[in-house]
Amino acid sequence: MTATGRGTASFTVRREVAAPAAAVWALVTDWPSHGRWVAGTRVRTTSARPDGVGAAFVARTGLGPVGFDDPMTVTRWEPPTADAAGRCDVRKTGRVVLGEASFVVTPLGERRCRLDWTEDVEVAGIRRLPLSAWASRQVGAAIFAVVARRLAAEVEAGQPGPASPGRQR
Repeated sequence: MTATGRGTASFTVRREVAAPAAAVWALVTDWPSHGRWVAGTRVRTTSARPDGVGAAFVARTGLGPVGFDDPMTVTRWEPPTADAAGRCDVRKTGRVVLGEASFVVTPLGERRCRLDWTEDVEVAGIRRLPLSAWASRQVGAAIFAVVARRLAAEVEAGQPGPASPGRQR
């Protein structure tokens, strides 16, 4: 990932998960599922296919009519194998959040893996303010640590969480 400007917030959240890499990959790349882990967010797939390079989806974050859309497109799609990490990169092209995110799922045996969730983003409206990158990095890392914990808990339990209104395809 490359920095896109002065206000770029770059961080990685790393979490070991007691589940096979294929299960974590399937869940982290099931875009509507993200609505179960990210507070106030619904995600819908906007492309014909939900997977692979070119797949597109929109995360709507907000409360009622107040919020913003975060459109994203998959630019890299390499599922994990039994002995090699998988990687998915997405480009964020919205009016509020710009940049990239990546998900790397590394097998650590048959029943464990590591998820590295990296965000390299700018938030419009604050990106030119002093310390905006630092503040965005701190807040983003804290939020996505919770997101990764929720995702891990769901896949480790073997059951999806409550249905999200954003679970549309």
